[in-house]
Amino acid sequence: MMNVKSVTQLTAALSVALAIAGCKEEAPSSTPAAKPPSVPVAEVIVRPVTPFVEFTGSMTAVQRVELRPRVAGYIQDVSVPEGRFVEKGHKLFLIDPRVAQAALTAATARLREAEAASLLAQAEHARAEQLFAQKIVARDRLDTATAALTTRKAQVDAANAAVDAAQLELSFTHVTAPISGRVGQALVTEGNYVASGVTPLTTIVSINPLHVYFDVDERTYLRSLATGRSNATPQGAQAAKVMVALLTDQTYSRPGRVDFIANTSDRGTGTVRIRAVVDNPDGQLTPGLFAKVKLETGAPQARVLISDQSIGTDQGSRYVLVVGKDDKTEYRLVELGPVVDGLRVIEKGLEPSERIVVKGLVRPGMQITPQSAAIDGSPIAVPQTLGAQP
Repeated sequence: MMNVKSVTQLTAALSVALAIAGCKEEAPSSTPAAKPPSVPVAEVIVRPVTPFVEFTGSMTAVQRVELRPRVAGYIQDVSVPEGRFVEKGHKLFLIDPRVAQAALTAATARLREAEAASLLAQAEHARAEQLFAQKIVARDRLDTATAALTTRKAQVDAANAAVDAAQLELSFTHVTAPISGRVGQALVTEGNYVASGVTPLTTIVSINPLHVYFDVDERTYLRSLATGRSNATPQGAQAAKVMVALLTDQTYSRPGRVDFIANTSDRGTGTVRIRAVVDNPDGQLTPGLFAKVKLETGAPQARVLISDQSIGTDQGSRYVLVVGKDDKTEYRLVELGPVVDGLRVIEKGLEPSERIVVKGLVRPGMQITPQSAAIDGSPIAVPQTLGAQP
Protein backbone atom coordinates (compact mmCIF):
# COMPACT_ATOMS: atom_id res chain seq x y z
CA MET A 1 0.00 0.00 0.00
CA MET A 2 1.21 3.45 -0.78
CA ASN A 3 1.57 5.92 2.13
CA VAL A 4 -0.12 9.31 2.22
CA LYS A 5 3.12 11.15 1.34
CA SER A 6 3.59 9.19 -1.90
CA VAL A 7 -0.01 9.75 -2.98
CA THR A 8 0.35 13.46 -2.40
CA GLN A 9 3.55 13.68 -4.54
CA LEU A 10 1.98 11.70 -7.42
CA THR A 11 -1.10 13.93 -7.43
CA ALA A 12 1.04 17.07 -7.63
CA ALA A 13 3.07 15.72 -10.54
CA LEU A 14 -0.04 14.84 -12.51
CA SER A 15 -1.44 18.32 -11.96
CA VAL A 16 1.71 19.98 -13.29
CA ALA A 17 1.74 17.74 -16.41
CA LEU A 18 -1.89 18.48 -17.19
CA ALA A 19 -1.29 22.21 -16.79
CA ILE A 20 1.66 22.16 -19.22
CA ALA A 21 -0.30 20.14 -21.77
CA GLY A 22 -3.19 22.60 -21.54
CA CYS A 23 -0.90 25.53 -22.12
CA LYS A 24 0.49 23.90 -25.24
CA GLU A 25 -2.95 23.24 -26.67
CA GLU A 26 -4.11 26.78 -25.98
CA ALA A 27 -0.98 28.48 -27.44
CA PRO A 28 -1.65 29.64 -31.01
CA SER A 29 0.67 28.41 -33.89
CA SER A 30 3.30 31.01 -34.90
CA THR A 31 4.97 29.09 -37.91
CA PRO A 32 3.93 30.56 -41.35
CA ALA A 33 2.98 28.32 -44.32
CA ALA A 34 5.94 27.18 -46.57
CA LYS A 35 6.49 29.34 -49.72
CA PRO A 36 6.69 27.49 -53.11
CA PRO A 37 10.30 27.08 -54.26
CA SER A 38 11.82 29.66 -56.61
CA VAL A 39 12.53 28.13 -60.02
CA PRO A 40 14.15 29.77 -63.10
CA VAL A 41 11.49 30.18 -65.78
CA ALA A 42 11.83 31.59 -69.31
CA GLU A 43 9.56 32.29 -72.23
CA VAL A 44 10.36 30.24 -75.31
CA ILE A 45 12.21 32.00 -78.12
CA VAL A 46 10.55 32.40 -81.52
CA ARG A 47 12.98 33.16 -84.31
CA PRO A 48 13.11 32.74 -88.12
CA VAL A 49 15.06 29.58 -88.87
CA THR A 50 16.14 28.40 -92.30
CA PRO A 51 15.57 24.64 -92.75
CA PHE A 52 18.78 22.76 -93.48
CA VAL A 53 20.41 19.35 -93.70
CA GLU A 54 23.89 18.59 -92.35
CA PHE A 55 26.57 16.66 -94.22
CA THR A 56 30.24 15.87 -93.80
CA GLY A 57 32.58 16.89 -96.61
CA SER A 58 36.21 17.55 -97.42
CA MET A 59 38.05 20.65 -98.57
CA THR A 60 40.15 20.89 -101.70
CA ALA A 61 42.10 23.67 -103.36
CA VAL A 62 40.55 25.51 -106.28
CA GLN A 63 43.99 25.50 -107.97
CA ARG A 64 46.76 22.98 -107.42
CA VAL A 65 50.09 22.93 -109.24
CA GLU A 66 52.73 20.20 -109.18
CA LEU A 67 55.73 22.23 -110.22
CA ARG A 68 58.18 20.64 -112.69
CA PRO A 69 61.09 22.22 -114.60
CA ARG A 70 60.66 23.31 -118.22
CA VAL A 71 64.37 22.95 -118.96
CA ALA A 72 66.94 20.38 -117.90
CA GLY A 73 69.97 21.26 -115.82
CA TYR A 74 71.51 21.38 -112.38
CA ILE A 75 69.78 23.19 -109.52
CA GLN A 76 71.90 26.21 -108.62
CA ASP A 77 69.72 27.81 -105.94
CA VAL A 78 66.66 26.87 -103.87
CA SER A 79 64.62 29.65 -102.25
CA VAL A 80 61.35 27.86 -101.42
CA PRO A 81 59.60 29.22 -98.28
CA GLU A 82 58.25 25.78 -97.36
CA GLY A 83 54.72 25.87 -95.94
CA ARG A 84 54.39 29.61 -96.48
CA PHE A 85 52.18 31.70 -98.73
CA VAL A 86 53.78 32.93 -101.97
CA GLU A 87 52.52 35.39 -104.56
CA LYS A 88 52.39 34.54 -108.24
CA GLY A 89 55.83 35.13 -109.80
CA HIS A 90 57.79 34.51 -106.59
CA LYS A 91 61.22 32.94 -107.36
CA LEU A 92 61.51 29.38 -106.06
CA PHE A 93 64.38 27.62 -107.92
CA LEU A 94 67.27 28.60 -110.16
CA ILE A 95 68.58 26.12 -112.74
CA ASP A 96 72.12 26.74 -113.98
CA PRO A 97 71.50 29.39 -116.70
CA ARG A 98 74.89 29.28 -118.44
CA VAL A 99 73.91 26.80 -121.16
CA ALA A 100 70.74 28.74 -121.95
CA GLN A 101 72.66 32.01 -121.93
CA ALA A 102 75.19 30.60 -124.44
CA ALA A 103 72.36 29.42 -126.70
CA LEU A 104 70.84 32.90 -126.58
CA THR A 105 74.16 34.48 -127.52
CA ALA A 106 74.54 32.12 -130.51
CA ALA A 107 70.97 32.80 -131.65
CA THR A 108 71.56 36.56 -131.41
CA ALA A 109 74.68 36.22 -133.55
CA ARG A 110 72.79 34.29 -136.22
CA LEU A 111 70.15 37.00 -136.22
CA ARG A 112 72.75 39.66 -136.90
CA GLU A 113 74.20 37.54 -139.69
CA ALA A 114 70.77 37.11 -141.27
CA GLU A 115 70.06 40.84 -140.98
CA ALA A 116 73.36 41.65 -142.72
CA ALA A 117 72.57 39.24 -145.57
CA SER A 118 69.12 40.77 -145.85
CA LEU A 119 70.60 44.26 -146.21
CA LEU A 120 72.87 43.03 -149.02
CA ALA A 121 69.91 41.37 -150.76
CA GLN A 122 67.93 44.62 -150.52
CA ALA A 123 70.79 46.53 -152.17
CA GLU A 124 71.15 43.97 -154.96
CA HIS A 125 67.42 43.98 -155.55
CA ALA A 126 67.33 47.76 -155.82
CA ARG A 127 70.27 47.70 -158.28
CA ALA A 128 68.60 45.00 -160.40
CA GLU A 129 65.39 47.03 -160.58
CA GLN A 130 67.33 50.09 -161.76
CA LEU A 131 69.27 48.17 -164.41
CA PHE A 132 66.13 46.41 -165.62
CA ALA A 133 64.35 49.76 -165.96
CA GLN A 134 67.24 50.97 -168.15
CA LYS A 135 67.01 47.74 -170.15
CA ILE A 136 70.59 46.90 -169.31
CA VAL A 137 69.84 43.48 -167.76
CA ALA A 138 67.29 40.86 -168.58
CA ARG A 139 64.15 40.10 -166.57
CA ASP A 140 65.63 36.96 -165.01
CA ARG A 141 68.28 39.07 -163.25
CA LEU A 142 65.52 41.02 -161.46
CA ASP A 143 63.63 37.84 -160.63
CA THR A 144 66.75 36.29 -159.11
CA ALA A 145 67.35 39.39 -156.97
CA THR A 146 63.72 39.40 -155.82
CA ALA A 147 63.88 35.72 -154.77
CA ALA A 148 67.16 36.31 -152.93
CA LEU A 149 65.62 39.25 -151.00
CA THR A 150 62.59 37.18 -149.99
CA THR A 151 64.86 34.36 -148.81
CA ARG A 152 66.96 36.70 -146.69
CA LYS A 153 63.88 38.22 -145.08
CA ALA A 154 62.65 34.74 -144.21
CA GLN A 155 66.01 33.95 -142.67
CA VAL A 156 65.75 37.09 -140.52
CA ASP A 157 62.32 35.98 -139.31
CA ALA A 158 63.67 32.52 -138.45
CA ALA A 159 66.62 34.05 -136.61
CA ASN A 160 64.24 36.28 -134.61
CA ALA A 161 62.19 33.23 -133.68
CA ALA A 162 65.34 31.42 -132.57
CA VAL A 163 66.29 34.37 -130.36
CA ASP A 164 62.82 34.39 -128.81
CA ALA A 165 63.05 30.65 -128.10
CA ALA A 166 66.49 31.06 -126.56
CA GLN A 167 65.23 33.90 -124.36
CA LEU A 168 62.31 31.73 -123.29
CA GLU A 169 64.65 28.86 -122.43
CA LEU A 170 66.76 31.24 -120.37
CA SER A 171 63.69 32.51 -118.51
CA PHE A 172 62.71 28.92 -117.70
CA THR A 173 65.88 28.53 -115.65
CA HIS A 174 64.25 30.88 -113.14
CA VAL A 175 61.45 28.72 -111.74
CA THR A 176 58.72 30.93 -110.27
CA ALA A 177 55.32 30.34 -108.69
CA PRO A 178 52.68 30.09 -111.45
CA ILE A 179 49.85 30.82 -108.98
CA SER A 180 49.43 32.49 -105.61
CA GLY A 181 49.06 30.00 -102.78
CA ARG A 182 50.76 27.98 -100.07
CA VAL A 183 53.91 26.24 -101.22
CA GLY A 184 54.81 22.75 -100.06
CA GLN A 185 58.06 20.99 -99.34
CA ALA A 186 61.04 21.46 -101.67
CA LEU A 187 61.57 18.05 -103.27
CA VAL A 188 65.06 18.75 -104.66
CA THR A 189 68.05 20.52 -103.21
CA GLU A 190 70.96 22.48 -104.68
CA GLY A 191 73.25 20.51 -106.96
CA ASN A 192 70.73 17.95 -108.18
CA TYR A 193 70.07 17.39 -111.86
CA VAL A 194 66.47 17.83 -113.02
CA ALA A 195 64.94 16.64 -116.27
CA SER A 196 62.63 18.84 -118.28
CA GLY A 197 59.00 18.08 -117.47
CA VAL A 198 59.90 15.02 -115.39
CA THR A 199 61.42 15.86 -112.02
CA PRO A 200 58.90 17.19 -109.45
CA LEU A 201 60.13 20.28 -107.62
CA THR A 202 57.32 21.20 -105.19
CA THR A 203 53.57 21.77 -105.03
CA ILE A 204 51.49 24.92 -104.64
CA VAL A 205 47.83 25.05 -103.63
CA SER A 206 45.54 28.07 -103.60
CA ILE A 207 43.89 28.77 -100.24
CA ASN A 208 41.27 31.46 -100.90
CA PRO A 209 38.65 30.46 -101.81
CA LEU A 210 38.42 26.70 -101.22
CA HIS A 211 36.16 24.00 -102.60
CA VAL A 212 34.12 21.77 -100.29
CA TYR A 213 32.93 18.46 -101.73
CA PHE A 214 30.11 16.50 -100.08
CA ASP A 215 27.54 13.88 -101.07
CA VAL A 216 23.80 14.45 -100.62
CA ASP A 217 21.12 11.78 -100.59
CA GLU A 218 18.65 11.52 -103.43
CA ARG A 219 15.75 12.82 -101.34
CA THR A 220 17.60 16.04 -100.49
CA TYR A 221 18.74 16.43 -104.09
CA LEU A 222 15.23 16.05 -105.51
CA ARG A 223 13.66 18.31 -102.88
CA SER A 224 16.18 21.15 -102.82
CA LEU A 225 18.66 21.02 -105.70
CA ALA A 226 17.06 19.42 -108.75
CA THR A 227 14.84 22.42 -109.53
CA GLY A 228 17.87 24.71 -109.58
CA ARG A 229 19.44 22.90 -112.54
CA SER A 230 16.33 22.68 -114.68
CA ASN A 231 16.69 23.68 -118.33
CA ALA A 232 14.13 26.42 -117.69
CA THR A 233 16.19 27.91 -114.85
CA PRO A 234 18.02 31.12 -115.90
CA GLN A 235 21.79 30.83 -116.02
CA GLY A 236 22.23 33.62 -113.46
CA ALA A 237 19.81 32.11 -110.92
CA GLN A 238 20.89 32.28 -107.29
CA ALA A 239 22.85 29.21 -106.17
CA ALA A 240 21.93 27.18 -103.11
CA LYS A 241 23.57 28.47 -99.92
CA VAL A 242 25.64 26.49 -97.44
CA MET A 243 27.34 27.16 -94.12
CA VAL A 244 30.65 25.48 -93.38
CA ALA A 245 32.37 24.68 -90.08
CA LEU A 246 35.40 22.69 -89.02
CA LEU A 247 34.87 19.55 -86.97
CA THR A 248 35.92 21.43 -83.81
CA ASP A 249 33.68 24.46 -84.38
CA GLN A 250 30.57 24.85 -82.26
CA THR A 251 28.70 27.01 -84.78
CA TYR A 252 28.60 27.45 -88.54
CA SER A 253 30.33 30.75 -89.23
CA ARG A 254 31.64 30.43 -92.81
CA PRO A 255 29.10 31.09 -95.59
CA GLY A 256 29.42 29.48 -99.00
CA ARG A 257 27.44 28.66 -102.13
CA VAL A 258 26.95 25.62 -104.31
CA ASP A 259 28.73 26.03 -107.66
CA PHE A 260 28.73 22.47 -109.04
CA ILE A 261 26.39 19.47 -109.03
CA ALA A 262 27.55 16.20 -110.54
CA ASN A 263 25.90 15.18 -113.79
CA THR A 264 25.22 11.64 -112.54
CA SER A 265 24.12 9.96 -109.32
CA ASP A 266 26.21 7.23 -107.71
CA ARG A 267 23.99 4.14 -107.90
CA GLY A 268 26.14 2.33 -105.36
CA THR A 269 25.57 4.88 -102.58
CA GLY A 270 22.44 6.65 -103.81
CA THR A 271 24.11 10.06 -103.50
CA VAL A 272 24.96 13.01 -105.71
CA ARG A 273 28.33 14.76 -105.46
CA ILE A 274 28.02 18.49 -104.67
CA ARG A 275 30.71 21.17 -104.61
CA ALA A 276 30.52 24.46 -102.74
CA VAL A 277 32.82 27.48 -102.67
CA VAL A 278 33.78 28.96 -99.30
CA ASP A 279 35.94 32.02 -98.68
CA ASN A 280 39.07 31.65 -96.55
CA PRO A 281 40.42 35.19 -96.04
CA ASP A 282 42.21 34.37 -92.78
CA GLY A 283 43.91 31.30 -94.24
CA GLN A 284 42.90 29.05 -91.33
CA LEU A 285 41.30 26.47 -93.60
CA THR A 286 43.55 24.19 -95.59
CA PRO A 287 42.89 21.66 -98.35
CA GLY A 288 42.32 18.12 -97.10
CA LEU A 289 40.45 19.01 -93.92
CA PHE A 290 37.11 17.43 -93.12
CA ALA A 291 34.28 19.93 -92.79
CA LYS A 292 30.69 20.06 -91.58
CA VAL A 293 28.35 21.44 -94.24
CA LYS A 294 24.87 22.81 -93.56
CA LEU A 295 22.86 22.94 -96.79
CA GLU A 296 19.86 25.27 -96.77
CA THR A 297 16.76 23.52 -98.09
CA GLY A 298 14.08 26.21 -97.98
CA ALA A 299 12.98 29.70 -96.97
CA PRO A 300 13.22 30.89 -93.32
CA GLN A 301 10.27 29.99 -91.08
CA ALA A 302 9.34 31.08 -87.54
CA ARG A 303 10.32 28.28 -85.14
CA VAL A 304 10.27 27.75 -81.36
CA LEU A 305 13.71 27.37 -79.75
CA ILE A 306 14.75 26.39 -76.22
CA SER A 307 17.90 25.27 -74.43
CA ASP A 308 18.77 21.57 -74.30
CA GLN A 309 19.11 21.77 -70.51
CA SER A 310 15.34 22.37 -70.27
CA ILE A 311 14.57 19.03 -71.92
CA GLY A 312 14.02 15.89 -69.89
CA THR A 313 13.96 12.21 -70.89
CA ASP A 314 11.16 9.84 -69.92
CA GLN A 315 11.45 6.27 -71.24
CA GLY A 316 12.85 7.42 -74.56
CA SER A 317 10.47 10.35 -74.91
CA ARG A 318 11.50 13.99 -74.54
CA TYR A 319 9.51 16.42 -72.45
CA VAL A 320 9.58 19.87 -70.87
CA LEU A 321 7.75 21.32 -67.88
CA VAL A 322 5.45 24.17 -68.89
CA VAL A 323 4.41 26.79 -66.33
CA GLY A 324 0.62 26.86 -66.50
CA LYS A 325 -2.23 28.37 -64.53
CA ASP A 326 -1.52 29.37 -60.89
CA ASP A 327 2.21 28.80 -61.58
CA LYS A 328 1.82 25.03 -61.60
CA THR A 329 4.07 22.90 -63.80
CA GLU A 330 2.61 20.77 -66.58
CA TYR A 331 4.20 17.76 -68.27
CA ARG A 332 4.50 18.31 -72.04
CA LEU A 333 5.93 15.90 -74.63
CA VAL A 334 7.97 17.59 -77.39
CA GLU A 335 9.46 16.62 -80.74
CA LEU A 336 13.03 17.84 -81.18
CA GLY A 337 14.54 19.42 -84.27
CA PRO A 338 18.13 20.45 -85.11
CA VAL A 339 20.40 22.71 -83.07
CA VAL A 340 20.63 26.31 -84.33
CA ASP A 341 23.18 28.68 -82.74
CA GLY A 342 23.28 26.58 -79.57
CA LEU A 343 19.47 26.33 -79.18
CA ARG A 344 17.24 23.36 -79.94
CA VAL A 345 14.39 23.70 -82.44
CA ILE A 346 11.10 22.28 -81.13
CA GLU A 347 9.10 20.78 -83.98
CA LYS A 348 5.98 19.97 -81.93
CA GLY A 349 4.74 20.43 -78.37
CA LEU A 350 5.32 24.11 -77.60
CA GLU A 351 3.65 27.29 -78.72
CA PRO A 352 4.97 30.88 -78.82
CA SER A 353 4.71 32.88 -75.56
CA GLU A 354 4.60 29.75 -73.39
CA ARG A 355 6.86 29.63 -70.35
CA ILE A 356 8.97 26.63 -69.40
CA VAL A 357 11.08 25.57 -66.44
CA VAL A 358 14.68 26.13 -67.46
CA LYS A 359 16.28 23.89 -64.84
CA GLY A 360 15.82 22.62 -61.31
CA LEU A 361 14.38 19.67 -59.36
CA VAL A 362 10.73 20.18 -60.23
CA ARG A 363 7.91 17.65 -60.59
CA PRO A 364 4.83 17.86 -62.82
CA GLY A 365 1.89 19.44 -60.99
CA MET A 366 4.15 21.25 -58.55
CA GLN A 367 3.44 24.87 -57.64
CA ILE A 368 6.47 27.12 -57.96
CA THR A 369 7.54 30.71 -57.61
CA PRO A 370 8.73 31.73 -61.12
CA GLN A 371 12.09 33.46 -61.26
CA SER A 372 12.72 35.26 -64.57
CA ALA A 373 15.73 33.85 -66.42
CA ALA A 374 17.13 33.69 -69.91
CA ILE A 375 16.40 30.61 -71.98
CA ASP A 376 19.85 29.25 -71.07
CA GLY A 377 19.14 29.57 -67.34
CA SER A 378 21.17 32.69 -66.57
CA PRO A 379 19.35 35.35 -64.52
CA ILE A 380 18.00 38.40 -66.32
CA ALA A 381 19.82 41.54 -65.21
CA VAL A 382 17.68 44.36 -63.82
CA PRO A 383 18.58 47.84 -65.20
CA GLN A 384 20.26 50.02 -62.58
CA THR A 385 17.89 52.90 -63.33
CA LEU A 386 14.99 50.81 -62.07
CA GLY A 387 16.64 49.28 -59.07
CA ALA A 388 15.18 46.68 -56.78
CA GLN A 389 12.24 47.37 -54.48
CA PRO A 390 13.07 47.04 -50.76
